[in-house]
Amino acid sequence: MEFRLTEEQRLIRRQMRELCAEFGDDYWRERDRKGEFPWAFFEAFAEDGWCGITVPEEYGGQGYGVQEAALVQGEIARSGAAMAGTSVTSHHVFSVAPLIEYGTEEHKRRYLPRVAAGDVMVCTGVTEPNAGTDTSRIETTARRESVERDSANDAPPEATRNGDEYVVDGQKIWTTKAGQADVIMLLVRTAPREETDRFGGLTLFFTEFGPDAPGVEVSEIPKAGRAASPSYEVWFDGFRIPAEDRIGEEGEGFDYLLSFANAERISLAANAVGIGQAAIERAAEYAREREVFGNRIGSYQAVAHPLADSWTKLEGDETMVRKAAWCYDEGEKTGPAANAVKLRASEDAIEACERAVRVHGGMGYAAEYDVERYWREAMINVLAPVSNEMVKNYVAHEVLDLPRSY
Repeated sequence: MEFRLTEEQRLIRRQMRELCAEFGDDYWRERDRKGEFPWAFFEAFAEDGWCGITVPEEYGGQGYGVQEAALVQGEIARSGAAMAGTSVTSHHVFSVAPLIEYGTEEHKRRYLPRVAAGDVMVCTGVTEPNAGTDTSRIETTARRESVERDSANDAPPEATRNGDEYVVDGQKIWTTKAGQADVIMLLVRTAPREETDRFGGLTLFFTEFGPDAPGVEVSEIPKAGRAASPSYEVWFDGFRIPAEDRIGEEGEGFDYLLSFANAERISLAANAVGIGQAAIERAAEYAREREVFGNRIGSYQAVAHPLADSWTKLEGDETMVRKAAWCYDEGEKTGPAANAVKLRASEDAIEACERAVRVHGGMGYAAEYDVERYWREAMINVLAPVSNEMVKNYVAHEVLDLPRSY
């Protein structure tokens, strides 16, 4: 593994910093205050071609790997956009991975060029209120049925030309951007859990979607942070999906989804590192200028040492991100490294943000200094897409060969 960034990677980082400089803390602070979706940022991101960074070139993308995608996400977070910015872009970078790997050629050509161009907003529907971390217990169902046509004038559209559709009923929760999305990667149950092995009977789709689509109802979830990137509950009642929009084989969806879970963990870790770095940079800037008892507060070790400590931790986390991303792109075993960096980066980011708030004193609680926003948005990283407690369970069982209790 080469520790230096390649010339291309340095160019990517430089270009991302230039793009993000147009959308500073004031932009994200206002979006957070008003709960407004950052369309201007997304459109600039798409116009510069970043939506397709991991999409193969033959489908209009740039064909880069997780190393470059993580670099992009980290720079967005570090710019002050925090998780609001990375949540807007991450589904384009990572949620299409199962489609790229397991979709049919026709399926890929139907969606990937649109994703790469930024012509559609992508969301992911996996989590459910009665399942949580145990994805094997999702209850949203899809039954396959043939659609009968009475005449040639009633022929199905191109996307449903074989007449087969899946009818979806159930509920998803924490579906980020469901209110803005045009397409969804959706995991559903196509066979009862008791008739399959633990994770069998789950099927994955990539299909057209929208808050106003027939059979869909969405409701926004009020939450502590990331107001600019809203999350929703989604109810499906007779929502129809063309059979051609199924990814791979019926009943194999969990395996397709799981094969890319490590990329998501690496991406989240990069986000966390970026938020932590932003917090430490803002705190250090404040500590260099703020005077108390006749001295700049940065001269006091009670202020300086926590910031220095967090800086060193985040430097180590950034190296861990690059190692895990390199392992992923090289086809090496990635689970331990991806889970380890997700754990460490998320915890270190929260600590860094809390320290930044403390350095600002009472003003750290004020929105105008932004560190409270970083603090609120960093919290999600310890909870999702899997809790840090489950990460520790994974390491204990898979790495240390300890017995499992779940």
